Amino acid sequence: MTSFDTSPQLNVWRVLLALAVVFVMLATTGWTALRDRRGPTALEASVTAWEHGRIDGRRLPDAQASPTRLARFFASLTAWQRTSLAHRYPLAVGNMNGAPVQLRYVANRSALHKARSVERKRMHDKHLSPAGQREAGRRMHNYESLLDPGRHILAFDPAGSGRVAEVFGNLNRADRVSVVVPGVDTELLTFQRTDRKKYAAPVGMARSLYAAERAASPGTGTAVIAWADYTSPSGLGMEAATANRAAHGAVRLNALLRALPGKTPVSLFCHSYGSVVCGLAADTLPRRVTDIAVAGSPGMRAENASHLDTSARVWAMRDADDWIQNVPYLEVGGLGHGADPVSADFGARVLSARDARGHSGYFVPGTDSLRNFAGIGVGAYRTVACAGEDDTCRADLSVATAAGRA
Repeated sequence: MTSFDTSPQLNVWRVLLALAVVFVMLATTGWTALRDRRGPTALEASVTAWEHGRIDGRRLPDAQASPTRLARFFASLTAWQRTSLAHRYPLAVGNMNGAPVQLRYVANRSALHKARSVERKRMHDKHLSPAGQREAGRRMHNYESLLDPGRHILAFDPAGSGRVAEVFGNLNRADRVSVVVPGVDTELLTFQRTDRKKYAAPVGMARSLYAAERAASPGTGTAVIAWADYTSPSGLGMEAATANRAAHGAVRLNALLRALPGKTPVSLFCHSYGSVVCGLAADTLPRRVTDIAVAGSPGMRAENASHLDTSARVWAMRDADDWIQNVPYLEVGGLGHGADPVSADFGARVLSARDARGHSGYFVPGTDSLRNFAGIGVGAYRTVACAGEDDTCRADLSVATAAGRA
């Protein structure tokens, strides 16, 4: 018999669902929204400057043009011209889907240098409270870490809580690409951690997956993206119980995927609220996305895997000690995220998560969960361990692999 779970997380979700009608009214009328009235962000200012800019007399294309159009534009420039644009409009180019990957790395290093200088000054700004000065110090040290040699920052936006994405491996030459989509409380200050929560942070997740993929298939060139380039909910309150943040994240995720270089297969690894993002993105994913694997999911905004309307294989796992299992798997008036992805009725391929140790341990080395993710990431589907004693999660994979889809 399962004991009743009185964890704070579960109680929050029960209260939110019980007050569904009231909260949905508040959300839809905008009463709970935080509005920024301070003018354009640094990224917006950089994009505006780009829109009015020129290079050797030529007008620059729309920053929101298609990745193909932007790729053609950058290909028409000399190396000096491309580098010049990266330094003149670092945030615009660094976040531009369609700009060459290496150029985005250069642009984001330039943007990080400027952001670090801003925070260093704020650390000693007497107009800030001591708490504000301390936060400026934390951000400055985070920027310094992101500027370490060998780091490849694919996206960076210092506004608000911040957004960032980092690449491990060679994205241009990879045989397979993996994208880690994290959940709540993902921001610049939590993008990487060195304490016991290391593998719960996007950088730790991606680094661990990259190492596991290389160990699983040394001959396969892989690249892993730690993708924290969306504004995730803060904590387990109202935002985490609704799909508003996930819907915006799904648009941004699809924009990234459609701008990735090459045509190699892509796998998505979506943790917690990140699985809501992946669920909402599923029906518009490019066909090169062959797999969506979710862990510790509160739901994917679908009643079953077929309703995701994707050609990608759908995998799901949950550790036996993960508190997320006690979240009500339903959707009422916009609250909650639908059916349980590891339930038999959902129809996902259910994987073992043995030794994952709760909600934040799916990327810890030595766990079934990480080994399974790595197997999917390198396309070694026959090596994955199913949750049950049978091998239903691997059914028909010979046919699926030949066809490139399940």
